[in-house]
Amino acid sequence: MKWITERDALIAQTLAFVQSVTGKKDDLHPPESPPAAFAVTTEIATVQAIAAETDPPPAVSPPAPEARPVQVPPPRTGGDFRTEMQARIANFRKHQERFEREREEYCAATLTKARAAIRDAAPPPPASK
Repeated sequence: MKWITERDALIAQTLAFVQSVTGKKDDLHPPESPPAAFAVTTEIATVQAIAAETDPPPAVSPPAPEARPVQVPPPRTGGDFRTEMQARIANFRKHQERFEREREEYCAATLTKARAAIRDAAPPPPASK
């Protein structure tokens, strides 16, 4: 039944928010555990009261956009597009090869350091009985 207490807390928060927005302090405070019908009626009355108090904003039409022709780049020729794609793919491959080479170098350096640390470590002290 935790949801009932959460619902009641939400209703109380909503009423407090509505009162702070409208600037009115109503004497209606929800009881500790209001029945569901009361909560719904309270919400509807609050929404209707807010709707009655607020005036609709004046209708303002947005300014008409100026008609401008759309700038479309000229179409590319087939050979130019193909050359550009081949250049991009070659550049991508170079980057991938560089990243792989750097990973391999880093791995080799790290393993070398770890092996040196293991080799140079002092032997553990003998276990005493």
